Amino acid sequence: MFSFFKKKPPTPTLPDGTPGQAALPEPPLAPPLQPSRIADTAGSSEPTDLATLAPPEPAPSRAGWVDRLRAGLRKTGTNIAQVFTGTQVDDALYEELESALLLADTGLPATEALLADLKRRVKAAKATEPSAVKALLVDALTDLLEPLERPLVVGEHVPTVMMVVGVNGAGKTTSIGKLTHHLAQGGRKVLLAAGDTFRAAAREQLAVWGDRNRVDIVSQQGGDPAAVTFDAVTAGRSRGIDVVIADTAGRLPTQLHLMEELKKIRRTISKAQPDAPHEVLLVVDGNTGQNALAQVKSFDGALQLTGLIVTKLDGTAKGGVLAAIARWCAAEKRPMAVYFIGVGERLEDLQTFSAREFAQAIVQ
Repeated sequence: MFSFFKKKPPTPTLPDGTPGQAALPEPPLAPPLQPSRIADTAGSSEPTDLATLAPPEPAPSRAGWVDRLRAGLRKTGTNIAQVFTGTQVDDALYEELESALLLADTGLPATEALLADLKRRVKAAKATEPSAVKALLVDALTDLLEPLERPLVVGEHVPTVMMVVGVNGAGKTTSIGKLTHHLAQGGRKVLLAAGDTFRAAAREQLAVWGDRNRVDIVSQQGGDPAAVTFDAVTAGRSRGIDVVIADTAGRLPTQLHLMEELKKIRRTISKAQPDAPHEVLLVVDGNTGQNALAQVKSFDGALQLTGLIVTKLDGTAKGGVLAAIARWCAAEKRPMAVYFIGVGERLEDLQTFSAREFAQAIVQ
């Protein structure tokens, strides 16, 4: 049996025991996530900006987010920025830049592609100042990353079903909570599936996020993860839910029996709703550098990923891994999006990905 956890405010009573007025909903705990690149297609043939559906966002503004992104990527960007402190544009500059990019875990294929593109741009622009070359590097990096910048579409399918996967410790359940907060603030009805039935605290952790966001959770105590997700999608369809988000147990790509279980969950979702899941999202820890790319390859091979959420970029000097991922996607002709990146623990520290903002922050 599965259960729904309804999140309703209690109704107070008067001193004589008679019912009082229902308590007003509590205000949001934090500002909604910046929705500038989230699209909603309900009632329209073209994606529309979910920002028009959400209440006006108080501070922090997008500019404040960019400042936090720069601060978070300072460990990555410092080594790259130091390359351009000299006075000459010569082979030594390019050699130093190559080393800095590799240290940032950009990876050899992406580094070689960036340097070749940068040299073409420098020659075309006849740039002779390191500061000009630095600006051209931002342009080259932006062009490399732009295919990863796509809106997360909700409303095209009812419900839109999202399956969220990742290794232990990547921030998967927390990212689900933040995404749920954003969708709920945008007026979307969200249902969560507690499909991580292995980790003792996973169900409770998801319940906390459900309580904060006033959304329901489908769960089973120690039940089969595939059965939980099936029940959630079925319930979502019958109740007119906008978005169903299925949490899953963290696992390493090398744990083949657990990866097979993920495939089973994906197949089960399709049985509950033939065109689902509409999004298969991998949460990756930015601290892991090139290992993040290895995770993308493995999980994509098993599940056909549609997008990524990259967390904890503020604790690493390996932010260049997004360039490595972009280069791999281009080489393999695998369309994939980075929907969100995170540089902190607060709700507003998980934001939509912008290629140019990221390129400017990483080059500093």
